[in-house]
Amino acid sequence: MGIQEKIKELEDELHRTQKNKATEYHLGILKGKIAKLKREVIAPKKGGASGGGFDVRKSGDSTVVFIGLPSTGKSTLLNVLTNAESKTASYEFTTLTCIPGIMLHKGAKIQLLDLPGIIAGAKEGRGKGREILAVARNADLILLLLDVFQPHQLATLRRELEGIGIRLDQSPPDVTIKVLQRGGISIKSTVKLTKLNERMIIGLLNEYSIHNGEIVLREDITADLLIDVLAGNRRYLPSLTVLNKVDLVSNAYLKQLGFAFYPISAEKNQNVEGLKDEIYKKLRMIRIYTKPRMGEADLKEPMMMRSGSTVADTCDKLHRELRKEFKYAQIWGPSAKFPGQKVGMDHVLADGDVVFIAKKQGS
Repeated sequence: MGIQEKIKELEDELHRTQKNKATEYHLGILKGKIAKLKREVIAPKKGGASGGGFDVRKSGDSTVVFIGLPSTGKSTLLNVLTNAESKTASYEFTTLTCIPGIMLHKGAKIQLLDLPGIIAGAKEGRGKGREILAVARNADLILLLLDVFQPHQLATLRRELEGIGIRLDQSPPDVTIKVLQRGGISIKSTVKLTKLNERMIIGLLNEYSIHNGEIVLREDITADLLIDVLAGNRRYLPSLTVLNKVDLVSNAYLKQLGFAFYPISAEKNQNVEGLKDEIYKKLRMIRIYTKPRMGEADLKEPMMMRSGSTVADTCDKLHRELRKEFKYAQIWGPSAKFPGQKVGMDHVLADGDVVFIAKKQGS
């Protein structure tokens, strides 16, 4: 029996089993078994050919992947946002490969990837599904593109991404697990646990071959979230839902949809400039400028970093050896208490900061 057949057998049992207190443990273990098998499906095969996947080299300051069903306008949108030449047509499956383009915005070079439209069952490999979703796992932002006449397909897109371990707009569960050689399972929590009990926790740990170790839970999580931690291959990514072809419907139609989206018409170039701002904000990018000891900062060429980046991150981006040579930094800008403040490597930077990095003598 293959992996997919085993998964289907377990999922059938999961659907047949009634949900109540008596079956809670059994259902949790079934979910753990399914997730463990799906991890094998998602994991890339070691050695051998790549199976015809898309060879995509990341470039620019961040990468945004377009995910949508066929004929939602991904190629048209890529063309109006960048200088890419992605083939467009009014029939399905026009894009058969991964088409990259670079969007220039506020000093950032943002790589946009137009992928073939996914279909239901993509996570099982239908319609180049695994190759498409594998590229999505390496993105910094998922742009979910919907046709205005098929808004219900949002659930399909999220389900397919969920199926390969992508968690949209979520933070990783605040749980740490330390595997030990002996001593059994030690469970510690800093909050009251209402959704998990000791039996469930130990059962799921055992399912993943952890029989000795320490688990610390700092939030009240469900069995599904604990399985995510144990699977160890989840990707937590931000998303932006974009509704295309809004020029064809009324405002009343848009107001009754019931979910948050950014409205555009790629073909009519409507709201496209605003979409650039939305993408930039979702990526949480900040502009950092460097300066020499005696000169002025070049304010025309910012170094793009992520919100929350530190001086140490700046060192890494400038040169791989700079951390070793670091003596101190001086900051001018929003994060400095006063102009030219001396700081260490753990100082958190803000958008618009100017940074001078002093090296140790002899470096």
